[in-house]
Amino acid sequence: MTAFRPCLGKTACTEGGVHCRACGRSFEEIARTRNLVNGLAQLALEINYDNPQAFADYVARRLVKKVQRAREEVGAAARP
Repeated sequence: MTAFRPCLGKTACTEGGVHCRACGRSFEEIARTRNLVNGLAQLALEINYDNPQAFADYVARRLVKKVQRAREEVGAAARP
């Protein structure tokens, strides 16, 4: 496992190579995350939520639960 390191901002991001020298994440990971966030933002805009923070909080809670469950299932499957 690795710890998530958030982006330090576009002005801090370094180009060239395969990893950002500012945050250490791969450019592929950064692009995939950006695409997911853009998709969620577009959904919130299309639906015209007047409380986008509640939507973001909900998505964050669901994400954490899904990751935890998946890890538990992998751990349970690895046990004899």
